[in-house]
Amino acid sequence: MVGIKVLATNKKARHDYFIDEVYECGIELKGTEVKSIRQGRINLKEGYASVENSEVFLKQVHISPYEQGNRFNVDPLRVRKLLLHKSEIRKLIGATTIKGYSLVPMRMYLKNGKVKLELGLAKGKKLYDKRQDLAKKDAMRRIERESKDRY
Repeated sequence: MVGIKVLATNKKARHDYFIDEVYECGIELKGTEVKSIRQGRINLKEGYASVENSEVFLKQVHISPYEQGNRFNVDPLRVRKLLLHKSEIRKLIGATTIKGYSLVPMRMYLKNGKVKLELGLAKGKKLYDKRQDLAKKDAMRRIERESKDRY
């Protein structure tokens, strides 16, 4: 992809959830947070998003304080507003009220100089679902290995 630099990914999201839809959204940040994100000092693993009063907020995402930020640094775990279209927010309100659906941050990246977040509408996996996925991956790896040996 041209013009996109991935800064952080949430590898656990695809392992723990079935991702139904993916939304690209902007994020409301302070200046020192942007500088810290550009350095890759962000953790999406524990993060989630919630819809409150027709607005979407990102919670529990840790952005480390910028080292040269002194008094301009903010709380690393503060709640951040996500920027989505009204129609997308309405869809998310409808989907999150259905049992089992949640909003999970997938990855954060720079697109044309702006920080964007990929937000996934997800349904939780059970333990046996995770085992099935691991078995499929293992089988595909084995097939690829054997096909390489034959040629």
